[in-house]
Amino acid sequence: MTLLVTGGAGFIGANFVLDWIAGSEEPVVNLDKLTYAGNLETLASLRGDPRHIFVQGDIGDRALVERLLADHQPRAVVNFAAESHVDRSIHGPGDFVQTNIVGTFNLLESVRGYWSALPEGKKAAFRFLHVSTDEVYGSLAKDDPAFAETNRYEPNSPYSASKAASDHLVRAWHHTYGLPVLTTNCSNNYGPYHFPEKLIPLMIVNALAGKNLPVYGDGMQIRDWLYVKDHCSAIRTVLAKGQLGETYNVGGWNEKPNIEIVNTVCKLLDELRPKADGTSYATQITYVTDRPGHDRRYAIDARKLERELGWKPAETFETGIRKTVEWYLANPEWVANVQSGTYKDWVNKQYAEQHA
Repeated sequence: MTLLVTGGAGFIGANFVLDWIAGSEEPVVNLDKLTYAGNLETLASLRGDPRHIFVQGDIGDRALVERLLADHQPRAVVNFAAESHVDRSIHGPGDFVQTNIVGTFNLLESVRGYWSALPEGKKAAFRFLHVSTDEVYGSLAKDDPAFAETNRYEPNSPYSASKAASDHLVRAWHHTYGLPVLTTNCSNNYGPYHFPEKLIPLMIVNALAGKNLPVYGDGMQIRDWLYVKDHCSAIRTVLAKGQLGETYNVGGWNEKPNIEIVNTVCKLLDELRPKADGTSYATQITYVTDRPGHDRRYAIDARKLERELGWKPAETFETGIRKTVEWYLANPEWVANVQSGTYKDWVNKQYAEQHA
């Protein structure tokens, strides 16, 4: 029994691999291209562990994927591999089309060929789980009900459009070819090992470095926040018990505006790592011009997952954000090593251009 995980050196994928290995004897074959957001240091604790087989490569490389499938005979594929940052998709949409759409197509075709040739028992037990995002549903007004699995797709960025396309491909491969698929659409994740271009880790890293804390627009964009380890437990639940062809929304029941998130991080840092001059980290907050096409509100209705499969998050936002800030304070080496010159150049460019 083996699992093939794609994108397993990224933020959510690596957390999933670490949790899986911690709780199971079943080996994981981990395929990751190691772009800027893939980081093997996140998986350092698994070095020498025979249950973790890392392979650097692209989901679009059909020959490689087909060889891995033939050699390791996985009972399931969990697909995290994606370009996933909205700002980067605005600057360079081509990479998102190539990885999220063309890459998913090639992965589906490789998996379909493997699955079709399996003996009947293994064929019936096989699963392809595709990890997606709430951003495919578009934006909500303040009083709109949260996104349900039946909401129509209305993506507003190159990133969310490319993920929406990948979701449609996964659905089509189930209905056309019978591939046993499952799809999860999650809200904003946060937690350990998060690449520091995303809101929460960027605020922590910049605050500690004495830099500005850039907040888009008025900071009142609302997101539902999901602790990454809760997301991992939801994926395990869907993989084990999900109904074929179904989509499950995964949320944390934590709708909060961005500025509240930033102020919460500042308050925790004031408590856990107070500044020498006694001032609050909140004095570093700086408002910058909003990004193009910035969705105003996302919210996930995760009742289907709880009702049908019995899953709900273990963490509140208050417990999860404290664990997250404590992790970043305890792991400065990881943060320093992931911040390459290229990454720093990109962050400086992104926020310098939009400084109000």
